[in-house]
Amino acid sequence: MQKEITLPIQGMTCTGCATGIEKKVKQLEGVIALDVSYPKGEGKFIFDSSTTSQQDIIDNIEMSGQYKASNGQQVSDKNNFDLIIVGGGSAAFSAAIKAESLGLKTLMVNAGLNFGGTCVNVGCVPSKNLIRAAETAYHATHSNFQGIRPKGVDIDFSQVIKDKKDLVAALQQQKYMDVVKDFKNLAMLTGWAEFVDKGTIIVDGKDTYTATNILIATGATTYIPNIEGLNEVGYLTNVSLFDLEEKPQSLTIMGAGYIGLEIAMAYNRLGVKVRIIEFTDRPLRSQTKDITDVLEAQMKKEGIEILPNFRAFKFEKQGADTIIHCNCPDGTTTQIIEKGKIVVATGTKPNTSKLGLDKIKMNLSAVGHVLVNEKMETNISNIFAAGDVTQTPPFVYTAATEGSTAVSNAFSLSKTGIDYSSLPWVVFTDPQVAGAGMDEIVAEEAGLPFEVSKLDLSHVPRALAAQDTRGFIKLIRNTETDKLIGARVIAPEGGELIQQLSMAIKFGITVKDLAESFYPYLTLGEGIKLAAITFGKDVSKLSCCAS
Repeated sequence: MQKEITLPIQGMTCTGCATGIEKKVKQLEGVIALDVSYPKGEGKFIFDSSTTSQQDIIDNIEMSGQYKASNGQQVSDKNNFDLIIVGGGSAAFSAAIKAESLGLKTLMVNAGLNFGGTCVNVGCVPSKNLIRAAETAYHATHSNFQGIRPKGVDIDFSQVIKDKKDLVAALQQQKYMDVVKDFKNLAMLTGWAEFVDKGTIIVDGKDTYTATNILIATGATTYIPNIEGLNEVGYLTNVSLFDLEEKPQSLTIMGAGYIGLEIAMAYNRLGVKVRIIEFTDRPLRSQTKDITDVLEAQMKKEGIEILPNFRAFKFEKQGADTIIHCNCPDGTTTQIIEKGKIVVATGTKPNTSKLGLDKIKMNLSAVGHVLVNEKMETNISNIFAAGDVTQTPPFVYTAATEGSTAVSNAFSLSKTGIDYSSLPWVVFTDPQVAGAGMDEIVAEEAGLPFEVSKLDLSHVPRALAAQDTRGFIKLIRNTETDKLIGARVIAPEGGELIQQLSMAIKFGITVKDLAESFYPYLTLGEGIKLAAITFGKDVSKLSCCAS
């Protein structure tokens, strides 16, 4: 009698495994047809039950000890999946979209932030919305033109925050939940996931779920330094600050990285007195001093107080005030009084502490990042990781690429890697700071032959026409090949230039090519051409549109 069964098969790591199982099972007398699928983690078998049995097929599959086949009763088990995604941000959704295109039965488990993760809920979207609102307020009170005299601005702070919340809610629905609502193979679950073994998780300590492959995409949260009294004074992070509808009297921001600086400029322009305490010698310490000098000068001009080389060692409440005890650059101590709010912006930490990764011997960095290679593979063959939980560049667009890449690599013999060497990035201060490739410090450390061209915006006609010449464009070229290997820009809307420079680095475009290309006159982009020309000529002695 002919019989057909479907068996879930655990332990396959590639399509080669499926082919090997097929070859072995075909040797059984009575097997008529079969189809073993690695992506689906199952095998379909048609056989003559008078000659061979279902158990014979299972025993044949499990003979090597590498694979485990069920008795067919678990095929429809709602807790068994091809892919489990732990996390609900950009990497997770990108992975889910790729998985759906491959027909994979997928479970996404998310906790903490709403589905959508950091970017849409508490990161990119709300911060850039508030930055633009703050710019509107600033330009209503400041002008670069002597003949234009702004008359001020009326700021309804609570309305600005409410509008921000509406935008976040709309985009969270439109760009995340609506995208996957019609997926036939995706289940979504809210809860805390913890590994039981390399193929099994338990959610909220109750229900267990298994999968052929698992993707860790749990993101990162604000790192809270261990400072005496900090937990008792009611500090804010970007998560809680962005939802504060009552305008604070003032803010002391702990940390002058890109998050702290963007917050500082936005809230200062919305009428909040801002102070920054930074334990290193300058803001945005990851960048060269010529960049941070321009940025620091603008922030001080706008009234932002910056305290470099100050280190807080104790917080305490005195009535409604917060007293911050600091070590000063000269070795003395001081007490800073904050009448408003404390904002912690001292970097981020990966969300790995509650995942039970010690049980599966996952390799982590010293601070807890899941270590991956360029293919998003971890040290465990069926577990991948993507996004801010890893040691890769922490941007929403890299996370999305990583999530998709991880799923492709998990369910394919053809593996692809990610190259970050031309990665563009932007800090949304004013002026904006943007970069791609390496700067001169990295080039020197790498032992490359290089040359730097630096063009002040005072030589760019667009900046002169706008009467806003804050900043410069810096190009780094390999002197042996003339290829662009890095770029840094600090300029109003400077982030709009960096994609072109990133593409030039990626595709090996030479500085000569950049200098000889056409650029529309009176655009900021023309500054790229002028910066390229500066390698060989003094642009101050050239006429407009000259080459």
